[in-house]
Amino acid sequence: MKSRYEDRVEIELLRWEAELLRRPGSLASWSKSVQTRIHEAIPDKVNEVITTAVKTTVKGVLGGIEFIPKAAPLRGLSLQERDEQARVLLERYKKIAAAEGAGAGMGGILLGVVDFGALLAIKMKFLFELAHVYGYDTHDVRERLFLLHVFQLAFSGAEGKGALFRRLKQWEQVRASLPQGPSYLESIDWEQFQREYRDAIDLRKLLQLVPGIGAIVGAWANYGLVEELGEAGRNSYRMRLLQAH
Repeated sequence: MKSRYEDRVEIELLRWEAELLRRPGSLASWSKSVQTRIHEAIPDKVNEVITTAVKTTVKGVLGGIEFIPKAAPLRGLSLQERDEQARVLLERYKKIAAAEGAGAGMGGILLGVVDFGALLAIKMKFLFELAHVYGYDTHDVRERLFLLHVFQLAFSGAEGKGALFRRLKQWEQVRASLPQGPSYLESIDWEQFQREYRDAIDLRKLLQLVPGIGAIVGAWANYGLVEELGEAGRNSYRMRLLQAH
C-alpha cells in the first residue's frame, strides 16, 4: 500500500512528464538556432576536446569502476528518506560544480575548455552516488547504462526526450533484454550522444570564456547544469521505484 508521500510524488512525476514532453515553443527553437551558430563558431580544436572528453568519460562509465561509490547501495529506506538523501547529495554536488566552474572561468579559454571534461566527471560521479541512494548497484553494467540514459534525458534536444523517457519508463523490460558483455557499447549512438550534450551546454559554457565575467558565468552555468541533471535523475529513480511496488 502506497503512503501519502508516495501519492504526492506520483502527482509530481505526472507534472514532470508533462513538462518534459511539452512541445518546444518559439523560445526553444530560437535557442536551438543560437546553439547551432555557436557550435559552428567554436574552433575545431575546442570541439575535439569536448568530443573526446564525452566519449572517454562515457566509455569509462560503462567499462570501468572509476565512478562506483565505495559505500554500498542503501537498503531498507522509504522513498521519502531516499529523496531527502538525494536532495542533500544534489546540493553538495551543485556547490562542487559551481566552485570548479568559477575557478575555470577565471583562467580564460584554456581552463574553460578543460572545465568541460571536469564538469562531465562531476556529473557522472553524482549520478553514480544517486543510484546508490535509491538502492541500485552500479557494479551492474545495466545500471550504468540506465544512468547514461538519465544523463541523455537531461541534456537531449526536445525531439529526443520522448523516446528516452519511454525507454526509462519501461526500464525493467529494457533491462531484461540488455546484453551483459562488451556488446552493450553498441547500443549507444555516440555521435548523437556527443552532439546533444555539446548543444545543451554550449550557450552557457561559451559565456564562461568571456574575459571579465568568466568566473561568475562559470559558477552559474555549472550550478544550473548539475541542477537539471539532478531533477532528471531524482525523478527517473523515483518513477522506477514506484513502478516496482
